[in-house]
Order: sequence, then C-alpha cells, then structure tokens
Amino acid sequence: MNRMSILPAAGMMKAGVMALMLALFVATAGHAAVEIDITRGNFKPVPIAISDLDGDNPQALKLGTDVARVIRADLERSGLFKPVDPRAHIQTPQQMRVQPRFGDWRVINVDALVNGRIEMQADGRLRGEFRLWDVAAENQMTGLALFTTPDNWRRLAHLIADAIYKRVTGEDGYFDTRIVYVAESGPPDRRVKRLAIMDQDGEKHRFLTDGRYLVLTPRFSPGQQEITYLSYFNDKPRVYLFNIDTGQQELVGDFPGMTFAPRFSPDGNRVIMSLATDGNSDVYMMDLRTRQRQRLTSDPAIDTSPSFAPDGRRITFNSDRGGTKQIYTMNADGSDQKRISFGQGRYSTPVWSPRGDLIAFTKEYQGQFSIGVMRPDGSGERILSSNSVVQEAPTWAPNGRVLMFYRETPWNSAGRGQRVRLISIDLTGFNEREIPTPIDASDPAWSPLSPLVR
Repeated sequence: MNRMSILPAAGMMKAGVMALMLALFVATAGHAAVEIDITRGNFKPVPIAISDLDGDNPQALKLGTDVARVIRADLERSGLFKPVDPRAHIQTPQQMRVQPRFGDWRVINVDALVNGRIEMQADGRLRGEFRLWDVAAENQMTGLALFTTPDNWRRLAHLIADAIYKRVTGEDGYFDTRIVYVAESGPPDRRVKRLAIMDQDGEKHRFLTDGRYLVLTPRFSPGQQEITYLSYFNDKPRVYLFNIDTGQQELVGDFPGMTFAPRFSPDGNRVIMSLATDGNSDVYMMDLRTRQRQRLTSDPAIDTSPSFAPDGRRITFNSDRGGTKQIYTMNADGSDQKRISFGQGRYSTPVWSPRGDLIAFTKEYQGQFSIGVMRPDGSGERILSSNSVVQEAPTWAPNGRVLMFYRETPWNSAGRGQRVRLISIDLTGFNEREIPTPIDASDPAWSPLSPLVR
C-alpha cells in the first residue's frame, strides 16, 4: 500500500510521484447539523448524496465515477449512511463546480452532500478533491485535496470515505485498511491453506503464499507492513515474519506445541504466544530483537490465545484452569491473573479492542456459536452474532467499532457443501455483512490504519 504524506498546500508539488498527499480545506464556519452518535443502536442512517466527481478530461471523468462508486459502497457498508441513488440527483457534477443548489438536494431528502473533481496533472499524477456539505445548514463541513498516481485511485476513494465518516461520527474511519486471512480450497482430507491479503472491501486481492505449506492465524504488526503467521514445515510449527511490501520472510523460530501465531505488542518490539511444554500450555512473551522468552503463566491448565491491551500494560488470555474455557486478564509481567468471564458456556479467542474499552470473544453454549464483547472487568457482556454453525476468531477494525470473524458451514456426509466466509458486524449487532473473497476464507486479521508521514 502506498504511503501518504500530509503536507501544507504550498509544499505539495515537491513530494515524490508515488506519494499520496493530502491537504485539509478550511471548513466554512458554523455548526454542522449532520452528526451521528454511533454508540446508540437505534439511529437512522444519514441520507447522503455522493455525486460523481467532475473531471477535466474523459479519463478523469471515468475515474471520478469510479471513485464516487467506491465511496458510496464504503459508507453504505458501514450501516451509518444511506447513499441516495445517483439517478435521483437533480444537479449534475458540472453544475456544482462553484456551489451546490441546496434546495435541489432538500427536495430529495438529502442531509449531507459530497461533490468533487478529478484532474490529471502534467507530471502524470492524479489530483482529487472533495467537499462535504451540510444541506440543511448550507455550509461546508470539510474537504480534502489529494495527489496520487492514477492506479492508486481506489485508496483515494477510501481516504475520502474515511474523512466523511470521521467528520460525521467523530470517530476515525476504517476504510483505508487491509485484511490478511487464510484462503482455503480443496476437499476436507486435502485442504490447501494459503495466506492472502485484500482491501477491507474485498478488492485488490492477492495470495502471499503458494499453498505448499499449511499456514494458520496471521496477525498484523502495529506498523501494518509486517505480519506473523504460523506455518507447518515437515510437520513442525514455525513462526514467520512476512513483509507485505517486499515479500521477504524471516523465521522467528521453531515452536513445537504452538497452535496459534503470536500477537504483536503495541510497540511492535515483542510478541506474545502460547507454547506447550511437557503437555502443558502457558503464555510466553518474546523480545523480537533478542529472541529472549519470558514465561508469564505457570498453571497446570491450558493457557492460550493471549492478546495485548492497546497500552501494552495488560493481557487477556484463555484458560481452562477453572474447569471450562474462560477469559482471564493479567498484567504484562504475568501478575494479577484473574478470571473475567462468568456467563454460561465456554469462552475463547479473546481480543482486546484498539480503543481499550472492550474485549471481543467467541462463546459456545447449547449448540450455538456466538461472537460477543465485554468490558475488561467482565461486565456488560453483549452477544453480537449467534449461529448454529461454527463462527469464531474475531478481529477488530482499527477504530474499535467493527468486528470481523469467520463462519463455517460444515461438510455433508459426501464431503461437499462446506463454505467458510468472512463476516463483519458492528457493535450495535444490527449491521452484519459478508465480505467477498474468491475462495473460502478463515482466520482474518484487520490491519491498522496506514501510517502517515509528514
């Protein structure tokens, strides 16, 4: 994924051609009426019109149509916005070059309006700009100008969608992100599992490994360019670091008894994992620079699936030390271990939210497989999705408002019929979506937002 620079408008032309650059327009003064409280589950999606972006030539006009289509899809998929069908638009993009006629948009019950323009620069770059308008207040809420290469137009669209999402909700967006997952194919007795990556909307899909070796549980680094994953080489589990941009792999080590790939610490300098020695699984920390390991748990039960809190001070993990699988937390040095899940059923795969306010989990009870969240002290448990088929392995969007997991339809007696699909759901539990993948998909991991370089 190309890097993005934030530069003052006067300095934009000095940056490299491959950089994606962004400048913030000064919004018109005044209070905007278009706002969403996304902590509530009973809101109505905001009616928003995203006009095709105007252009200075046929190529720019085509890109303007494509960019607007992706913005509409991103915002609609969030469940917070209801894009108005472009066929209902009264004004054309060309008629809005100076300022919209707000009355035309009120007629079709639009609350927010987006327009913009694509221009092809003499040096081959693409310049895209947009403006978000509050139709009732008749003022501009925000706007961006961006420069990139023409083949990077989809990321431009995701960045615009993120800016709109943030201005209306007050929360960071999550559209300029990627998903790494395990791509599955073949019959149940000869299952091929490859590492794959795609944008959060399922586009720009590519395979990272060739399927010769089984891969499991990929995890993103905080810097987004590296992932860890577990691979079986000669039937022995190995942990690798994989650089997405260069394709280079680095062996972290051989870890007999490991069943899940490690997770990174928030600073990226350590990983946390579960290792089985002498038939007993415990949680360990490893320093990636020295490769030194520190044992954090020493209970005779099975301790597994550890995950850092975003500040790096606490860890959540799964243990059956109480008789059934439950969720526990502890300090990063292994002290203050305590159980936090007390509901009926078995809990597993806890993952701390990037916001630090919730822990996501998988729960199995009376034949139902559920994805839920609870506060770090165990209070406020809520089930977001429940199904009679297996669904597990939640992963958080970087804004902590959306989860993704996989759902598995079992094989029939003839070895047919299985489907493994990625599902997203927001914290309200009302906006569940299937994420398109070319083949079966499991074990998703959501990337952080792309780093910004000034």
